[in-house]
Amino acid sequence: MKKSATSTYFSEPPLARFLFSDTRLSILWFIVRLYVGWQWLEAGIQKVESPQWVGSHAGVALTGFIVGALKKTLGPHPDVSSWYAGFLHAVVISHAALFSYIVSFGELAVGIGLILGIFTGIAAFFGAFMNMNYLFAGTVSINPLLFLLELFLILAWRTAGWIGLDRWFLAFFIR
Repeated sequence: MKKSATSTYFSEPPLARFLFSDTRLSILWFIVRLYVGWQWLEAGIQKVESPQWVGSHAGVALTGFIVGALKKTLGPHPDVSSWYAGFLHAVVISHAALFSYIVSFGELAVGIGLILGIFTGIAAFFGAFMNMNYLFAGTVSINPLLFLLELFLILAWRTAGWIGLDRWFLAFFIR
């Protein structure tokens, strides 16, 4: 622990410093980043190429997904919480086409960001945010695994993009 006149600073534990700050583990974070990024890129490409997500029928697929999620609010132990169902019903369904574009291009952007290793921590954060929304909507699938890996990428943001564009971009932005 280090004190200054106005602040107290805590040093990282050695294990955390090794896992999340040591460039020797950048190959591990590169592999994790590529796997998670590829999952998002594939999902985003499928949506962007579908007219039910982007194009003439934008919002149709998302509306179907939301209707399915709203059906999961019933029973003694619902998969979808009432507060989230309220959000889906009041906000998302009434703007389904807009949210359809946001989801499609958001997945694509997260995938590209993670694969290229540019603004890795930010891309992982938005990937985790989307995974949490899928989980709140009652869709398990690969979402818990991606969420966990994205949390690790967020923690390792300094080295997760070391084998990628962050090596140069972060040096430029953080002095």
